[in-house]
Amino acid sequence: MRGYALQRLAVGAVQLVLLAVLVFLLTSLLPGDAAEVRNNEDATPEQVAALREQLRLDRPAWERFTDWAQGVLAGDLGTSLVSGGPVLDVLTNSAGVTLLLAAVTFMVVVPLAVLLGVVSGLREGGRLDRTVTSVTLTLNAVPDFVLALLLVAGLSLRLGWLPATWVGVGPADLLAEPALLVLPVTVVAARLVCLLSRQVRAGVVTVLGAGYVTQARRLGVPRRTLLLRHVLPNAAVPGIQELARVGDNLVGGVLIVEAVFAVPGVATALVGAVEARDVPTVQGLALVVAVAALLFSLAADLVCHRLVPRTEVLR
Repeated sequence: MRGYALQRLAVGAVQLVLLAVLVFLLTSLLPGDAAEVRNNEDATPEQVAALREQLRLDRPAWERFTDWAQGVLAGDLGTSLVSGGPVLDVLTNSAGVTLLLAAVTFMVVVPLAVLLGVVSGLREGGRLDRTVTSVTLTLNAVPDFVLALLLVAGLSLRLGWLPATWVGVGPADLLAEPALLVLPVTVVAARLVCLLSRQVRAGVVTVLGAGYVTQARRLGVPRRTLLLRHVLPNAAVPGIQELARVGDNLVGGVLIVEAVFAVPGVATALVGAVEARDVPTVQGLALVVAVAALLFSLAADLVCHRLVPRTEVLR
C-alpha cells in the first residue's frame, strides 16, 4: 500500500509540474497583460510601460515562471498583480464556499447513488430498474451548464421556488438562506449520481450471481445478512473505482456551477484573475484545484486498492 501511494504521488507531482507550465503558457498567450488591463484607454504607452516595470512584467517569461515556482516550493503561491497581496489571501477568501459546496454535494451523492444502485441491482430487469436506468442515462447526457439553465428557468424564474443566483450574497448568508445551495448541489450531484449508481448496480448484479451468494441462499442465510455482509462490501468496489475517476468531475462541476450561479468561490476568483491577466493568481488557484482533485482521486484509489483482492505469484 505504501509503495503504491508513493508511486501515485510521484506521478501526480509530474502532472502538477506539467499543469503549472501549461497554465503559465496559456495565460501568457492571452492578449495584453496586467499592466494594459489595469490602465484605461487614455493611458499613454509610457504609463503602461511604467506600470509593467513596477509589476516586474518586463522580465523574460522563463524568469517570472522560475521565481513563481521557487516560491511555491517554499510555500508561497505568489503575489497578486491586482491587489498586491498574497495569492494565498485570495484563496482563503474564496475556498470556504467551494469546500462547502463540494462537501454538501459529496454527502448527497454517495448515499443516493448507493441507494439507487442497490435497489436497481436487487430488482434487475424490473420496472424500477428500467426507470432508474432511463433517468440516469438521460441526466448523464445533459451537460452541467444546460441542466443549470433549465433548473434556473423552471424552478427559479417561472415558479420562484429557489434563488437563481448568489449575487449580493456572502458566505455568512448561507446560514440564513440554505436554499441557495439547492440548485448548485443538484446540478453537480446529478451526473455523479448517474455514474456512481450505475457502477453500484453493476456490482450488485455481479455479486448476486456469484457462486458463494447462491450457496448462502441455499443454506438459508437471511436476506438482510446476505445483503449487508456479502453483497454490499463486494459491490462497493466498482463504485469506489468510479468514485476515483469522477473526482475530477466533482471538482470541475463545482467550478462550473460557481460560474453559472455567481457563487463567490474559487471559480469566480479564477475567472476574475484571468480577465485581469493576474498570472500568479491564475497559476496559484489552478494548482490548488489540481492538488485537490489529485488527492481526492488518490484517496479513492487507495481505498479501492485495499478492497480489491490481489493474487500473489507463487515462486
